[in-house]
Amino acid sequence: MGNATMNDTDADSQQDRQRRRGIYLLPNLFTTGTLFGGFYAIIAATQGKFGMAAIAVFVAMLMDMLDGRVARLTHTESDFGIQFDSLADLVAFGLASGLVAYLYSLESMAVYSRTIGKLGWLAAFFYAAAAALRLARFNITRDDATESKSFCGLPTPAAAGLLVGLVWVGSDADVDGATLVLPVFICTVAAGLLMVSNVRYRSFKNLNFGERVPFFYILIMIACLVLIMLDPPRVLFLGFLTYAVSGPLQGVGACLRRRRH
Repeated sequence: MGNATMNDTDADSQQDRQRRRGIYLLPNLFTTGTLFGGFYAIIAATQGKFGMAAIAVFVAMLMDMLDGRVARLTHTESDFGIQFDSLADLVAFGLASGLVAYLYSLESMAVYSRTIGKLGWLAAFFYAAAAALRLARFNITRDDATESKSFCGLPTPAAAGLLVGLVWVGSDADVDGATLVLPVFICTVAAGLLMVSNVRYRSFKNLNFGERVPFFYILIMIACLVLIMLDPPRVLFLGFLTYAVSGPLQGVGACLRRRRH
């Protein structure tokens, strides 16, 4: 009886290892969509189409949300998928987003002086490097139980939404990037710092869309969709700005509560 149990356990363990080493088509198709969105954003930015570049990054963000959920729902999670997802995220939310910000606005800093011009591309590089560090730290400290509740540091898609959202707002209003160089510079550096910080951010991965919810929740979702459709650039930017600020505010509130007690 004991040997049979051990054999069953070994077989399950071997199947689990094979599953984690396997390559599954469906979730990796969505991950490829994330990679494609980032690549297209780079192409569009080099052609001066910053609105299209921003839309491509947000589409990549949607693909990134879907690939993980599809993998969990279909039980097709694998080590290959985790690594592929991180590489695609680095391209779309690190390199592409930093390059979009640089070509739209930070590049104009070279007009003032050679030294100030260096600060522009260094800020974009710092953002991309911070995204790479954030993803590497996430992979080696990955904990599904903790991850379902909160993230350590601003997630790279949210950082990209904040930075590219600002570019989209400026491009949609036909504002020259040189006019917004200071806000874009501050946003680029701040997003990079928040990604590598220890600030906790709420994770929404524990939301179960199969549960019964109050009718009021449906009204909130409809209202959010209506607002996004009315003015996508500004609503999305404000949404990601609120999320980015929520982490430090919650940390300050927690410190004040601890001091009070």
